[in-house]
Amino acid sequence: MDFLWSPWRYDYLASGAKRPSTCVFCIGEDQSRDAERLVVFRGIHNFVILNLFPYTSDHVMVAPYEHLDTIALAKTEQMTEMMQLAKRLIGGLEKLYTPEGFNIGMNLGQAAGAGIREHFHLHVVPRWIGDSNFVSVVGETRVLPEELSRTYQRLKDVI
Repeated sequence: MDFLWSPWRYDYLASGAKRPSTCVFCIGEDQSRDAERLVVFRGIHNFVILNLFPYTSDHVMVAPYEHLDTIALAKTEQMTEMMQLAKRLIGGLEKLYTPEGFNIGMNLGQAAGAGIREHFHLHVVPRWIGDSNFVSVVGETRVLPEELSRTYQRLKDVI
């Protein structure tokens, strides 16, 4: 019998998927909790953070510091840096994990599937052939081979 170990899911399941009372992307200037919050990198207008409930291993997000619910309100500098960080992330992820492809995008609004629609953000999701298998599709469970703390440290070293 094989066992699938994904301890990070327990916190999510035990919470009943309750939404936090504050915006998870409004991180402020205090950097003392960056490792705990999985903030991998801070730019001038945006920051990079690991997804606490990733679609695949090494799923990261880029979000502006400014609390904006729509891309239409973003300044040119914010969007430019967001794309530069996405490019940098792809280079780092390719070097560390050699994915076979990437999904990059935003879910803007509830109808588009935004889990946190109050603060827009960009997803960078590495992909491998077969990463969406029966466990994900039928069992509605993701199997990730690396703990988030390890991914955080590895990615922090190359970003």
